[in-house]
Amino acid sequence: MPTSKTVDRVQTGVRIERRLLKVMKGVAELHDISLGDLIEGVMLHAFEGRQPFGEETLKRAAQLREVYGLDLTAADSHKLKEA
Repeated sequence: MPTSKTVDRVQTGVRIERRLLKVMKGVAELHDISLGDLIEGVMLHAFEGRQPFGEETLKRAAQLREVYGLDLTAADSHKLKEA
């Protein structure tokens, strides 16, 4: 088992699309981790070009996307406008 590393976390105010946040919270809940831990994990995987989720998590995320009506895709990133 890898050794835990000590980090210095900061509180931040981040604006994020409402339905995306609901799905993210659902995925975090599936793994019994905080939303912050989920974001950190996704970003650390992305920085290494690695997939952050396995097949089962992706299936559950797809279900959550349907429940919350999240129709955005990666192609939509950086193109979103505020209502």
